[in-house]
Amino acid sequence: MTQANLLKAGPLAIKTPAASTVPVASKTEQAVASSMTPDNEWKSGETADSQTDLQLVRKVRNGDRAAFDLLVVKYQSRVGSIISRYVYDSQEVMDLTQETFVKAFRAIERFRGDSAFYTWLYRIAVNTAKNFLEARGRRPQASADVADAENFDDGGRLRDVASPERLLQREQLQRALSDAIAGLPEELRSAFLLREYDGLSYEDIARILECPIGTVRSRIFRARDSVDRQLGELINHSEI
Repeated sequence: MTQANLLKAGPLAIKTPAASTVPVASKTEQAVASSMTPDNEWKSGETADSQTDLQLVRKVRNGDRAAFDLLVVKYQSRVGSIISRYVYDSQEVMDLTQETFVKAFRAIERFRGDSAFYTWLYRIAVNTAKNFLEARGRRPQASADVADAENFDDGGRLRDVASPERLLQREQLQRALSDAIAGLPEELRSAFLLREYDGLSYEDIARILECPIGTVRSRIFRARDSVDRQLGELINHSEI
């Protein structure tokens, strides 16, 4: 499942169950639900790109709900992509993406700004997905989207493909790369994708995964080495 298919409908919409079957939503939940409605219009003409995340966070703290809308629009696809690496079901991904933003909204007063906002948000997303699986006695899925492999190839972050006369066709290579990533242990795969697909720094990955930078570097090295060995002569060795 690609992030384009996951969230192409636009800003998230939280479905509100019938009042007779569930408790009345808190004011916080109502505020988040309102900010995620697909019918929301930007009357001010402001965009997420026109303001820094820190500026938007400050506005949210001052009661500006539209500022939170902008943060949702800016990061919902990336949050959905992160969560889809842990669960298969598209509805579960959507629900967990919504839950991530609800948690972020509730906790935004505790964001100190000593790391980038997206790092803080990604950490919430990863923990939300892991807690969801642990509560149900499930393990993180061992899969990688072909779109991830395409981004490695197209973006050139991982390595370049040799001449087509000597190697597999592009589609076969992407599938082989996807399978190699899927075969990685969860802790290696998470660090690897955050670095290669999302382009995050080692420092940001360490904050998201809550582990030392040295551990992050080790996991990424081991992941790259494993992928290289599995693909063999199909791809060149990456630079660490």
